[in-house]
Amino acid sequence: MELEGRVLLIDKPLGWTSFQVVNKLRYKLKTKKIGHAGTLDPLATGLLIICTGKMTKRIEQYQAQEKEYIGKFVLGQSTPSHDLETQVSEPEDISFVTQEAIESTAKIFIGTIQQIPPMHSAIWVNGKRAYELARKGKEADLKPREITIREFEITSIQLPHVSFRVVCSKGTYIRSLARDFGKALNTVAYLSELCRTRIGEHKLSDALTIDQVVPLPAHENLS
Repeated sequence: MELEGRVLLIDKPLGWTSFQVVNKLRYKLKTKKIGHAGTLDPLATGLLIICTGKMTKRIEQYQAQEKEYIGKFVLGQSTPSHDLETQVSEPEDISFVTQEAIESTAKIFIGTIQQIPPMHSAIWVNGKRAYELARKGKEADLKPREITIREFEITSIQLPHVSFRVVCSKGTYIRSLARDFGKALNTVAYLSELCRTRIGEHKLSDALTIDQVVPLPAHENLS
């Protein structure tokens, strides 16, 4: 058991839940005290901070830090979850959407704004997760939350695909940003790709794959 603990930077693979990554590493490192600092959806990839042993006390500290993401929106189509976890709607006409409109729309989201979380999210509503209600066709009463978007850069436009980079505060839902971005352009949109590239000073480029993580040598294993 790794009682002193470690902070591991993990490159979460596509299709894995954050919980599955924690479970895999719990077994691999033979430790009971382990957790992650900030959930990534199964269809998102990128940096996941894992803390073990005494380092689990730092989880909230890491969760509070600024995040950076890169990803891609699809304009003119929507899904109930605002990503590819649910069915995509038929395409709408977006011939009126210009590059100038896309770039100027991105600027209106920069700063401290109010954002409503997605219906398909893990937020608790009257003792149930919002996604549990959504899957039953019920509307959860989700209140707007204050978030901060420090940077929102459009990196490529190949309609209907819009690639972006965003730097934001804790609690920001990029799926909701996709929804609101589409609405601001007088159409709809969903998130088709997402990768977290940074949490605070920790970068994805320094992360390990799950297979690269190995237990500490016996002389460093203070159990």
